[in-house]
Amino acid sequence: MILFEEDIRKETVLEIAKKIAVAARTAPKGKGVDNLEIAILTDGDIEKLAEKMCELAVVEGRTSFARDAENCRKSQVVMLFGTKITTLGINCKFCGFPTCEDKKQHSEIPCFFNANDLGIAIGSAVSVACDNRIDNRVMYTVGYTANKMNLLPTSDIVLGLPLSVSGKSPFFDRK
Repeated sequence: MILFEEDIRKETVLEIAKKIAVAARTAPKGKGVDNLEIAILTDGDIEKLAEKMCELAVVEGRTSFARDAENCRKSQVVMLFGTKITTLGINCKFCGFPTCEDKKQHSEIPCFFNANDLGIAIGSAVSVACDNRIDNRVMYTVGYTANKMNLLPTSDIVLGLPLSVSGKSPFFDRK
């Protein structure tokens, strides 16, 4: 039997995406509170996301959304990482309020630890992608669109991570 890389590329990226999800899940979190939501998109779901990104590019006048939609279309997998905004009772004041109780009156303001935990999880995710030679790029545009589409229903802040295997990274020479 001869097995060509082109024939196993998609399934290989999907298997690595599962490992990436596990790495993000096990990343350290403030007070050990896990507010992460993680999803893996393939095929038609990537296309739906890309279509919505192109729509937002026009409606909101943000050309980077159309550019990033094309990057997603060139990816075998797009991962979503989200977190809800909830206080941890630390009273750190990083959010700008003296106490977590005061911050709760402003639900639209992120808790520093929620955003920080999401960043640490993304760092863990990207490291697994890099260790496996999977081209990737963290994209807020993907997360913004995923939020608009309610793809991660319990998350308030979402980031996207397209994963690609090709002869040249689609994320390198972006215009």
